[in-house]
Amino acid sequence: MTNPDKAKAALIADLIAEGFDEARVTRADAIPQAPDRLRAFLDAGHHGTMDWMAETEERRGDPTTLWPQARSVVLAAMNYGPDDGDDPLDALDRRDRATISVYARHRDYHDVIKGKLKQAAGRFAAKTGAQVKVFIDTAPVMEKPLGAAAGLGWQGKHTNLVSRRLGSWFFIGSIFTDMELPPDEPEIDHCGSCRACLDICPTDAFPAPYRLDARRCISYLTIEHAGPIPVAYRRPMGNRIYGCDDCLAVCPWNKFASAASEAKLKARDDLKGPALDDLLTLDDAGFRALFSGSPIKRIGRDRFLRNVLIAAGNSGTAALSERIEPLLGDPDPVVRGAAVWALREVGDAGRFTALRDARLAEEDDETVQEEWTRP
Repeated sequence: MTNPDKAKAALIADLIAEGFDEARVTRADAIPQAPDRLRAFLDAGHHGTMDWMAETEERRGDPTTLWPQARSVVLAAMNYGPDDGDDPLDALDRRDRATISVYARHRDYHDVIKGKLKQAAGRFAAKTGAQVKVFIDTAPVMEKPLGAAAGLGWQGKHTNLVSRRLGSWFFIGSIFTDMELPPDEPEIDHCGSCRACLDICPTDAFPAPYRLDARRCISYLTIEHAGPIPVAYRRPMGNRIYGCDDCLAVCPWNKFASAASEAKLKARDDLKGPALDDLLTLDDAGFRALFSGSPIKRIGRDRFLRNVLIAAGNSGTAALSERIEPLLGDPDPVVRGAAVWALREVGDAGRFTALRDARLAEEDDETVQEEWTRP
């Protein structure tokens, strides 16, 4: 199959058969503005501690640098939307329970998406003789501007891709090929005057429309950031322990979105608002067992407990003090520091003072000492 039109049509049909909701094509050189925009993002420090973004800058900004033989990029979208009646914003009011980002409530999407992409790409290569490479977001590929160039959607004011047909609840994977495939028309911006995503952000992570400062983003803070959560963002985090969906959930284009059809992306019942009381008791083995096969597993038990403790501190539930107090002696100083903050927020003041006097003399980590003595 060497006819580009037929090859493209066959590949798109195969991707849809694999469970993708839409697939479109762009040229590998379709985002010439990306390198300058990426450089501006990095120069502003908006990537925070994600040093890998700077380390892969050249390849990330230009697909033809990542793979010089690439001529076309196929962008495939798979919906992961929440079930009807499952509004992520409603979960924020249940302060004794944790809120986990919709995309992370079941299997790791990297495994699901990449496996399906490989199947379709392999069949395409066998039929056409073309070379192919499959990428998801662990590779230095700017899927969102590529997706916009392919007409999959447009980058909204929250910087995520939005589709008139799928809303904003979808994953993106890409197939690079050295075969010239007919490109689709790019999508235009349909945000208009709406700024709902900007106004709802609890940490003001958008310095301007279409610009994100990851250092202020709750998704970055709960997943990528390794140290203590900066004090200024602890209360705005609320009960969000892994990611944040606010800017996605409020987008009016989601009225066209549908619930995930792929079974492995449908939310597990036990991850729809798990009780903070239970999560605070997790040791490393318990954490690994609960999140086996989940994207949450990659941040590790200690960073996860840090997030849960912040949520516990925001819960207003004094009874959680019984779960928080044992974590004051956790081996990890970041967990200990978060436990100090949480206990100060919900515990008895007299008990907190007594514990401070007893533990401060034994604490050898300066960051935890600062937590104990914070005004």
